[in-house]
Amino acid sequence: MMDQQQAQQFGGMIAGMMGIFMFIGVAALAFGIFLFWRIFTKAGMAGPLSLLILFPGIGYIVVLCILAFSDWKVVPAPAAQLYPPNYPPPPSFPSTTPPSTFPPQA
Repeated sequence: MMDQQQAQQFGGMIAGMMGIFMFIGVAALAFGIFLFWRIFTKAGMAGPLSLLILFPGIGYIVVLCILAFSDWKVVPAPAAQLYPPNYPPPPSFPSTTPPSTFPPQA
């Protein structure tokens, strides 16, 4: 069995670990909101829609369904930028024909 001092130390250790885990969880949630905010704005939608992930359980599913099934109001890139520029053709070298008798006969 644990005495009173060991129980207090164990409780303090658990409380410290929970504080660290909560800090990491809040940081990950804030990062997720930031990422979805950027995705919504680049898709031409309102950025605050990313705050829907704050609803536990169903928030991520709702956000992903909105992104998957809505029309993205994005202007397509011009076709000229999709392909690399045309380079000049490689130089052509003069063609040489081998002698009629190869190897030379003596």
